[in-house]
Amino acid sequence: MSDEQRPASSLPVDPSRQTEIDKQRVPMAARPYRLLALVKQDAVVRVQKEPDDTVMTWPHLLTIEFLSAVAMSIFLLLLGLFINAPLEELANPNVTPAVAKAPWYFLGLQELLAYFHPTVAGALTPAAVLVGSALIPYLDRRNLHSTKPSDRKLEVTLFSVLWALGLTVTFIGIFFRGPGYAFVLPWSSGFFFSL
Repeated sequence: MSDEQRPASSLPVDPSRQTEIDKQRVPMAARPYRLLALVKQDAVVRVQKEPDDTVMTWPHLLTIEFLSAVAMSIFLLLLGLFINAPLEELANPNVTPAVAKAPWYFLGLQELLAYFHPTVAGALTPAAVLVGSALIPYLDRRNLHSTKPSDRKLEVTLFSVLWALGLTVTFIGIFFRGPGYAFVLPWSSGFFFSL
């Protein structure tokens, strides 16, 4: 009988790969059916997996987050100490005040309205920014499933440029616009906050 015609249980086993079950080879009819008799020993032994490219949350990440929170708290404290935010008189329901500035989250749009037509600044630009931000991940199809910033340099650069432009326009609207939304230099006439 050749090796191809022999049943798998009667084939010779390489001595270096021989398990305890192979050493005690008995016909299946002669031994009781147990799960441990049917599973090879190497399948039961678990190999310890080494961690790959992991950084512990404590102290590495939490230390950076704590220092960032402390720096932001100090910055806000100094901002509150040195910038005067005066209160106006009591509200008069018979007089509607002229709105000089929008809230800070709309100052970027209000700044765009000073330069462009209302359709462009108020509808087309925000729509283009939102749709463009949603499409940024699909620009580079080679690294679509990668989460590493080093693999997605184009997307990170575009997002950073859009973010910086929005922050710049908002910053100009906050610090360089005075009464009547006129362009002023904050170091010559002071900060103008309309409450």
